[in-house]
Amino acid sequence: MKRRLTWLGHSTVLVELGGERLLTDPALRSRVFHLRRHGQAPGPPASIDAVLLSHLHFDHLDLPSLRMLEPRPRLVCPTGSGALLARAGFPDPIELVPGESVALGGVRVTATAAEHRGNRRPGGPVVQPLGFVLSEEHSIYFAGDTDLFDEMAGLGPVDVALLPVAGYSPKLGPGHLDAHRAAQAAALIRPRVAVPIHWGSFHPITQARGRWFTEPPERFAAYARELAPEVDVRVLSPGGSLAL
Repeated sequence: MKRRLTWLGHSTVLVELGGERLLTDPALRSRVFHLRRHGQAPGPPASIDAVLLSHLHFDHLDLPSLRMLEPRPRLVCPTGSGALLARAGFPDPIELVPGESVALGGVRVTATAAEHRGNRRPGGPVVQPLGFVLSEEHSIYFAGDTDLFDEMAGLGPVDVALLPVAGYSPKLGPGHLDAHRAAQAAALIRPRVAVPIHWGSFHPITQARGRWFTEPPERFAAYARELAPEVDVRVLSPGGSLAL
């Protein structure tokens, strides 16, 4: 049985665990509204059993990307997202609030808190963003979009933490982890391995790429050596995999 993570860019990770193929926050296109992808779009992975949606922002819930997945997988999402997804052609999602869980094959998926805005503009629903802990013989924490929050230390230890370390522009608003705060998160969660995500994938059409775009994972690794020296940081390129 494969146990493997493959980072497809931004917050999209293919998790092969417990005989299931799970996909987080799929953004599979070369453009998402005003955001342009650097490099080739990954295309839809085959035979996805379920998609984990952390929140409703367009770079995390991209409806055209969901429609690329065939056959249609089950969706796990924050409570309050169901009507939006049903109108888009995805009926009967599994809606969770922090602390609730669902079994997907051999994997237990538990929703966690996340410190992030939960609105979908314009006029969309407001929901509580989530992270997820995936558990079987191994355990994986997917943070979604979040800042540090009080309960974060209770999430660990885990085998792997997928931690956002930047964003799609040089300035990060409230509710995000930068490289330093992501290292603080690693110190709280105590994963065996930390993989930086949410960097180096999308940028606004009007924003030139620069050091802000390429350096966050290296800065995260440097901060982690200081704040969480027991954590093994693995920096993946888009399409890169990590065997568990």
